[in-house]
Amino acid sequence: MVYDLEFEKPLAELEKRIASLQRKGERLRPEEHAQLQEYERELRRRTEEIYRSLTAWQTVQVARHKDRPYTADFIHLMCEEFFELHGDRRVGDDHAIIGGPALFNGETVMIIGHEKGRGMREKIYRNNGMPHPEGYHKAIRLMEQAEKFGYPVICLVDTQGAFLGLEDEERGQGSAIAASLYAMARLRVPIIAAVIGEGGSGGALAISV
Repeated sequence: MVYDLEFEKPLAELEKRIASLQRKGERLRPEEHAQLQEYERELRRRTEEIYRSLTAWQTVQVARHKDRPYTADFIHLMCEEFFELHGDRRVGDDHAIIGGPALFNGETVMIIGHEKGRGMREKIYRNNGMPHPEGYHKAIRLMEQAEKFGYPVICLVDTQGAFLGLEDEERGQGSAIAASLYAMARLRVPIIAAVIGEGGSGGALAISV
């Protein structure tokens, strides 16, 4: 595991010692094996201790960590099949919101989530997970399809917030968020909304009812 954050440095040092001993494999002497077990116990203890007492800013850092799984990762790991649907049928497709019907534990569900993307090129393509009005219109379209076909809705939330651009405001960013909240509140199918990273402002709330 990679420990990048400042408060994780004690864990990184322990991880380094553990890895050094593990590389010896079967050549470990009895006292080294005992030391390895002690390091592993200490790592578990320190991890619990550190993460039990995070400050507000440290919690934000963890939520924004570059190695956290994103919506696309969760879909890949938990769904047997996924068919992504594109476009809001009004203006265009917002790549910051992905969604579509998926097969989860043998049942068809509708998955909707923010997607930040990895690497500079994909982050630009995904607008770093900050949706435009089209993203919320697309989410509403998927919710309405879920209602029509009786699919449970799973929403995966991970955004700093809706994109704050002049053109977005001109196209009704606030009303798009409100419409998404209204549509979601009226759904009669089961809904699960999980915050998998950041959950900032109305941009997150719009698919979190």
